[in-house]
Amino acid sequence: MTESTTIGELERMMTAFPDLPPEAIVKQDILRQGLAFSPDALRLASGYKPKDYFIFTFDLVPVAEMAEHAGFRAPEEIKLTGGPYELRQTVVSTRVAPDSPYRVELVAGKLTLTCEGRSLADLEFPPIPAYYGQTLSSGRKISEIAPAIEWGYLVYLTVYRLCQYWGRDEECRFCDLNENFRQQRANGREYTAVKEIDDIVEAMAHIDAHDTVSKAYTVTGGSITRKLDGMREGEFYARFAEAIESRFPGRWIPKAVVQALPVDEVRMLHEAGYRIYHPNYEVWDKDLFSWICPGKDRYVGRDEWMKRILDAADIFGPTHVIPNFVGGVEMAQPHGFTSIDQAIASTAEGLDFFMSRGVVPRFTTWCPEPTSDLGRQEGPPLEYFVKLLHTWRDIFEGHNLPVPPGYGKPGVGSAEFSVSAFMDVIRVDRL
Repeated sequence: MTESTTIGELERMMTAFPDLPPEAIVKQDILRQGLAFSPDALRLASGYKPKDYFIFTFDLVPVAEMAEHAGFRAPEEIKLTGGPYELRQTVVSTRVAPDSPYRVELVAGKLTLTCEGRSLADLEFPPIPAYYGQTLSSGRKISEIAPAIEWGYLVYLTVYRLCQYWGRDEECRFCDLNENFRQQRANGREYTAVKEIDDIVEAMAHIDAHDTVSKAYTVTGGSITRKLDGMREGEFYARFAEAIESRFPGRWIPKAVVQALPVDEVRMLHEAGYRIYHPNYEVWDKDLFSWICPGKDRYVGRDEWMKRILDAADIFGPTHVIPNFVGGVEMAQPHGFTSIDQAIASTAEGLDFFMSRGVVPRFTTWCPEPTSDLGRQEGPPLEYFVKLLHTWRDIFEGHNLPVPPGYGKPGVGSAEFSVSAFMDVIRVDRL
């Protein structure tokens, strides 16, 4: 043990939970606290795949408060190996935080992750996909229309970059989707509100021709409470898979991340070609759902939302319905849990509710994005996230469930999913 705050807590958690991989513990703490970059590391990063800000900022400071170039030259992800904990390769999403104790530096000419003056791991930046050099007929860049994440495994198609849950009385309180759109446009970045199907299909044609790494694509965007281009939400999003799958049947695993929709719209998605459906429930506790997701609570309602998730399992099959929850947001203040164990118990209730029915939720790691309604409060401590990983895995193994499809390889040293360590803690020898 050391006396330093961050490393000391890492090692305390590694000692307390020896059956969790240390890679997962380090990964969760980086996601929780973000990454700082030295000027030399940022200069080197310019030759690698940068953050594309594909839907949210996932940063702990607004773009306007970053160093002049950090937000746009920071890499999409980092891959850790080695160091004092002998880490197996671990892919972690970049969340820019200039004050983070985790700092990417050049040490003796090598990219290195440091913490409190100590080297923790060697690291790599993601390569720029070969197809990123292509320009579409419309003049748009492929990186704007069809960015790659998860070290190239996933093509992320945010086809509607706004949300019709408007303002603080409707927007999910952790979410900065609408504000991210405003920030990117205010900073002069090309950032299309509604993407054209022709651009999407042309981009996917380039990817098909030049790329062998991508294995899945996600179609997503903001919620549609009324209509968009004269269409309901299910109808609007269904068109994209229909267009892609008619041209490239079976080339990728198609995933839809949209609201918990009525059964007729869920059928539209399935018939269009989607094979995985993510009707994200965000937070389990009923009172917190109404506070954190006021628009979803008002337009759909928490009980109806959960019912729709189970209804979707009858159409897609339970293992292909994978709702996300925002890990840690149940501790958001002023109304969230103040006890780690109470927060975990609440989330465990939701996990068991779904997993006992064959539906496997996954989670992303909440870091309070400052332009969201929850603002600049401090997020949960590392202990919360380590206990969440342990609880998720216990319930997953207790119900003898298969690996969630569409997330790449499972297991420590293999996982590609970058915004939480849920895939890293799956014990492949027990499947």
